[in-house]
Amino acid sequence: MVTPRGRVSVAAGNVTFIVQHELWDGNIQDHSDQGVVILVEVGGETALRFNCFDIERSYVYAPDGRNTQYRMDHTVDGNPIGWSVRTMRRNLGTMLAAAGYADAAGALDADAVAAALDEVDSVARVKFAADRNTVKHNRGTDIIEAGNIRFGLEMRRQASGDGGLAIHVLSDLAGNTGRVFTEETELLAFDCFRDDPHYHYGPRNKNHRIFWDKTLVPDPLGWCLDQFKSGKLKAMLERAGYPGVAADLDEDLVASIIPQVETRGREMESDGIPAEVTPNLVR
Repeated sequence: MVTPRGRVSVAAGNVTFIVQHELWDGNIQDHSDQGVVILVEVGGETALRFNCFDIERSYVYAPDGRNTQYRMDHTVDGNPIGWSVRTMRRNLGTMLAAAGYADAAGALDADAVAAALDEVDSVARVKFAADRNTVKHNRGTDIIEAGNIRFGLEMRRQASGDGGLAIHVLSDLAGNTGRVFTEETELLAFDCFRDDPHYHYGPRNKNHRIFWDKTLVPDPLGWCLDQFKSGKLKAMLERAGYPGVAADLDEDLVASIIPQVETRGREMESDGIPAEVTPNLVR
């Protein structure tokens, strides 16, 4: 079940707009994604839902009932928050009727709705950025250089008791190594944990998380190594939002480094999970 974050209610006569942030995890929810949801409620029931996510851009009539869904077009509809608010300004009554709330549609207070949608637009845009779930892990205790990227290996323990080997794929995105500063960013993170193994696309940016099915992937480190060895790293970096790093990747060099990552990773796994919790730097 998705847990909403920072739920804000905006009343508008006989309807109420709800704006909330949602994080979806792949293999748990429909797919890995996150963004803002705008709900239109009538008498405590959700009549309309607008999904303004990174990937999922759609709207749903009566999501708890008939659940009729349509997609926004990423190419022509533009920003999903802007599209959703514009669409409600022009069509809220007809959409409510189509969702099965004809009485509410006929009793809308146009002035109250217009004023409320101004607030909905502002709140949704702020929440899209401010409530985004991102994470800044430790860079790792063992660093293995591989051209324009590096692998940071670390044995982690969470407060829950879960833990295991983490592989951080890092790169310097700004600055100059020969000068005063560089800005190292984590592009991908693979948490090969005992209980809830998962990996992150762009943990400091998109933070789209996918959880492995332990029945099909009993050895998460082995799965990671298979992706690296089969040349999937470049495509994964692109999906994480770093096409420039992917374009500069020296795949032959990376291939020559992977045996070192494998050897050290297996050694660290054999040492077991640390006794003390290893917290993230920023969450």
